[in-house]
Amino acid sequence: MSAANGFAGFGLGLRHQHYEAIAGAAREAVGARVDWYEALSENYMAPGGRPLVWLDRVRRDRPVALHGVSLSIGATDPLDPDYLRDLKTLVERVEPAAVSDHLCFTGHAGVNLHDLLPLPYSEEALAHVAARVGEVQDFLGRRILLENVSSYVQYAESQLSEWDFLAEIAARADCDILLDVNNIHVSAFNHEFDPRAYLAAIPVARVKQIHLAGHLDMGTHIVDTHDHPVIEDVWSLYATAIARFGMVPTMIERDADIPPFADLVAELDHARIVAATALAERKAGAS
Repeated sequence: MSAANGFAGFGLGLRHQHYEAIAGAAREAVGARVDWYEALSENYMAPGGRPLVWLDRVRRDRPVALHGVSLSIGATDPLDPDYLRDLKTLVERVEPAAVSDHLCFTGHAGVNLHDLLPLPYSEEALAHVAARVGEVQDFLGRRILLENVSSYVQYAESQLSEWDFLAEIAARADCDILLDVNNIHVSAFNHEFDPRAYLAAIPVARVKQIHLAGHLDMGTHIVDTHDHPVIEDVWSLYATAIARFGMVPTMIERDADIPPFADLVAELDHARIVAATALAERKAGAS
């Protein structure tokens, strides 16, 4: 089974608001600072249409990662064969640098709840999810990446920490990890755990991609909204992640209140600075 194709550097989520900017003259000046793009799989799984035309155009110039929200790997419903077939068709068309989805469930008994819902961190859930990841990877013929989600509730029956559960899933299923640093910050605040302990427990070799995003701080809790710039605490946690995992391909997600393309590229430039500084400090500390 093949792993994700090699890709590196700093990327952005591919959003329709930026198609023209990406394809136009700004591609050479501003867009040249974007090394790759991440496309939401479900937006491009229907055959034909303008979205696929744009995706093909972007893919000619840059690597593309595919990121899904509907695999529902933790659900008790059977895996959706139509969804998997359409995803495989898209994978074969795009030849993406990575294929990812979330460590969660999104529905039950055939009802899509349109949310990324956390799992109980139990031995039973471990066995269930690892087997389903194996099915998906066998069908696609490649490893997938699973992303940690933001959460607002915990299960009384959980036997493991979230970070130990994620690490064990990766080991048992032989899959990789998309580490969302903002999600770690959100969940750490909501559930009062140390986010750096989370990072320290994740196996270095499994982390193949990193997400950064903004959120909404409600005072008593944080909601993962992807509609604000990355905050300083998340930048600091990202620096810690880079110091541990090395220069992992990193992208910024923005799904609402989407600013001009150049503004997101400027935020991506800041990610480059944070990462370079963290690596330099790690090297200085090791010498």
